[in-house]
Amino acid sequence: MGIGDVISGVPSLKKLQGASNDDWIDRINHVWTVFIFALFAIVVTTSQFGGDPIHCWCPAEFTGAYVDYAKSYCWIKNTYYIPMDTPIPVDHRERDSEELTYYQWVPLILLFQAFMFKFPNIIWRLFNGGAGINMEKIVDMAEKTQLGSPDDRKQTIEHISVYMDRWLMTHQNYHWNIIVRAKQKMARFCCFFCNKRAGTYLTALYLFVKVMYASNVIGQFFLLNAFLATDYNMYGFEVLAMLSNQGDWKESPRFPRITLCDFRIRQLQNIQTWTVQCVLPINLFNEKIFIFIWFWLVLVATLTCINLMSWLYTVVFKRNRVAYIKKYLKINNALGSAADKRLCVTFADNYLRDDGVFVLRVISKNSTDLVTSDLVKELWANYKDKKSSRANEHYEPADEAKESLA
Repeated sequence: MGIGDVISGVPSLKKLQGASNDDWIDRINHVWTVFIFALFAIVVTTSQFGGDPIHCWCPAEFTGAYVDYAKSYCWIKNTYYIPMDTPIPVDHRERDSEELTYYQWVPLILLFQAFMFKFPNIIWRLFNGGAGINMEKIVDMAEKTQLGSPDDRKQTIEHISVYMDRWLMTHQNYHWNIIVRAKQKMARFCCFFCNKRAGTYLTALYLFVKVMYASNVIGQFFLLNAFLATDYNMYGFEVLAMLSNQGDWKESPRFPRITLCDFRIRQLQNIQTWTVQCVLPINLFNEKIFIFIWFWLVLVATLTCINLMSWLYTVVFKRNRVAYIKKYLKINNALGSAADKRLCVTFADNYLRDDGVFVLRVISKNSTDLVTSDLVKELWANYKDKKSSRANEHYEPADEAKESLA
């Protein structure tokens, strides 16, 4: 097996990214953040099990077996931190309150955090197919049109438009009653009402997933607060204040390198209590990892919340839907008359609806505005042809009747 075979077997970031049926903020959450947490988990695991995670200073009378026992015991049982200039409390309850309970479980908590960032994407990929459209395939086809010949590009756009037209027409309401009218009104005034036939299924599901991303990244701070048993929310500000005031990096009491450990040894009927001083080299990594995680979570939380607010504004206000379609039709000079402008409102509100416009937005975010512009133009032409054919079918019998009466 050659080097090329080994390299080709490594999954690329494109494969790691998965389907491009969301936006780049989502991929920061479920791709890059997951990758960072998994990488940190591997680093910490390697440091713990590939080296010696703890070293304890033991009395001279301890033999090699005693030293190994002390190291193993203090690693499994939590150590506690008392500053060098502070006397060790006599009351063991005060010692227990200063215990460090996290360092053995850092790899597991990092992997759990990675899973929590991936979970909203799993929900999206499991349930978006319930709308009756293969978004992954459509976005992939639209993205590939940028590299094809003009004829292939035109043919692909036509295929996408026909597929979307069938999807949109298939999920129209085919009967009307009190329940259907109530659902339509709820979907019209509340886009969060998930209704496939009202054209709000994809939009409502995507907004729900967006809320999951935002809730998860904010909840990560509270999770780390509970896990580290410290005020982790303010950790980054404290580091910035320390660097600005002192100009150098000093050991954080949250991740001490030198700790204490109490254990008892039974010898026949005698129980001896020992207190040894231990060094945790793993906290050199933990301190840097968790300070990076703090700044990364702040960045991701800010971007995710801003992105959520942007999508809420875009979806909740219905005028944004018509304005979005008009923008692309104006690019193609397809709105030449007042009748076309009025018809554009019906095209956006009654034909495309929330889900159709949402699909166009996702295509635009993963390809280019040029592809979206051509697709909107094709859908618009198909819609106008259908309207004109229906109008002719409606008026032809009346005209024939008039002619027979004459």
